[in-house]
Amino acid sequence: MKVVFVEIDRCIACLNCMRVCTFRENQVHHCQTSNIFINVDLDRRKIFAGVCLQCEAALCMKICPTAAIRRDAETGALVVEQRLCIGCGMCVAVCPFGNMQLDAVRRVATKCDLCGGHPRCVQVCMARALHFGSLAEVAASRRGRGGPRLFVRALSLDEGGPP
Repeated sequence: MKVVFVEIDRCIACLNCMRVCTFRENQVHHCQTSNIFINVDLDRRKIFAGVCLQCEAALCMKICPTAAIRRDAETGALVVEQRLCIGCGMCVAVCPFGNMQLDAVRRVATKCDLCGGHPRCVQVCMARALHFGSLAEVAASRRGRGGPRLFVRALSLDEGGPP
């Protein structure tokens, strides 16, 4: 199963991912209804991100009283059938990661559906902080890139240069 992974140390909080998600879902340019979340804490100088993890044992799907959440056979993504959703919010309450929300205008639950297997957010990420792949692919990619970067940082510290 594939997921969108956020490499938070590369994210520059440009919010392009949120804009393209909102536009794809609602054809509007504000980010309040985005299914990917980027939050900046200026006091702590941290960026926080969230996107649906497409859980294997999805609590949102199990708790839905109308069976409005199903797993897409082709992409493996959990998808909300908006015509079946009654907007009760039980899926939002049970999501352990807070990656579901209720659309106040349409009164339905929304979440990342991986754009049919071609996530637009990953395509527009200019910092290349978003990745799309299986957890094994993402982990292998991280291991491959992490070593040299950590070595360069360690080398800089040993030579008395800036961290």
